[in-house]
Amino acid sequence: MRLTPVLFRLAWRNLWRNHRRTIIMLGAVGVGVWAMIFMTALTRGMVDQMVIDSIGVLPGHVQMHHPDFQDDPSISNRIPFQEAELQERFAGAGFKAWASRVRVPAVISSERESRGVTLLGVDPDAERDISFFDYDAVDGRYLTDASDQGIVIGKKLAETLETGIGKRVVLMSQDPDNDIADRGFRVIGLYAATTKSVEESYAYIGKSTAQQMLNIGDETTEVVFLGDDYRDIEGTYKAVSSVVDASVSVLRWHEIDTYLGTMMRVMDGFVLIWVVVIFMALSFGLVNTLVMAVFERVREIGLMLALGMKPGSILGQILIESMLLLTLGLAAGNALAWATVVPLEDGIDISIVAEGMEMWGASSMLYPKLYASDMILATGVVLLLGFLASLAPAWRASRYKPVEAITKV
Repeated sequence: MRLTPVLFRLAWRNLWRNHRRTIIMLGAVGVGVWAMIFMTALTRGMVDQMVIDSIGVLPGHVQMHHPDFQDDPSISNRIPFQEAELQERFAGAGFKAWASRVRVPAVISSERESRGVTLLGVDPDAERDISFFDYDAVDGRYLTDASDQGIVIGKKLAETLETGIGKRVVLMSQDPDNDIADRGFRVIGLYAATTKSVEESYAYIGKSTAQQMLNIGDETTEVVFLGDDYRDIEGTYKAVSSVVDASVSVLRWHEIDTYLGTMMRVMDGFVLIWVVVIFMALSFGLVNTLVMAVFERVREIGLMLALGMKPGSILGQILIESMLLLTLGLAAGNALAWATVVPLEDGIDISIVAEGMEMWGASSMLYPKLYASDMILATGVVLLLGFLASLAPAWRASRYKPVEAITKV
């Protein structure tokens, strides 16, 4: 233990014997670490935005439905609770936000075109904190209350139907008796979404208006709940599950949208694989640097062994030298990643590839996300793999025989 400060001093001095080689290796490690973290931040940002946008469209982190609703989202599969009972169960439960709504497949028709949509009967006051768009950003106006007689559709849907604000459209769906339920509505607002597919998929009317149109009294088809963080929803899920029975199904957002749930899990694996692959390329340079440093100091190492330094101390000196090199490179790489990612967190406009991004369900704006956990993971993996890569040249140096090393030409 007494030799440890000495070994650090020796390792530090040996590191700077060949300034050019050390600086090149530091640059390689720094750029490699920057690449790991920067690409991870870009991918994290894309996946996070996809999840946030999709949760806004779903909406909510936890949803409650009739047990058969996911397989057959018809009006027949309604939640068996009246609005008053829902208020009694959930109003005082402490959720960040929650709302009941009517959600059914429908057909919307203008005088020129027809399209299949998802009809959403909502209470705008209850959904203000849940909706994926800003009410004030809607062209025209949004619904004023649950009994509003107007309809709000997406801008892309309005283009497809060749209609606009002030025009009339007809909504058709099925009531619980499987009869056609239809009604005319005047378009009062056009909303914008991050992807055009969303703008074509959803039409909003007042919840009471939808209930009257579908002849379902005071019943709804889903209740949505918003937690504090989409990554940590177990508290919200347990709180909902604790006050309902088997007559309803309570699902987390990643159970409803399995594609997004899978993407989140794949992303976690991708980060680790990406870090390992980048370091494997760096490891060749690291090992080469250490091997050359050992070869240059064969006689010196032999002399230290002859003077009584133990092989374990030689091994430790080489490993410390490697760790110092990696630590400096990691510090530079992390600092460079922070300096390049943070200024971009306000968004990168990638509208030039908007159509391709939309196929993935992503918007034309990319918001990189720099997580401390990703930086810690990259640092830990680099140090661990660097230690393992350094063992071979360090072990070789410690195995030299003093006489052979001193006389080696």
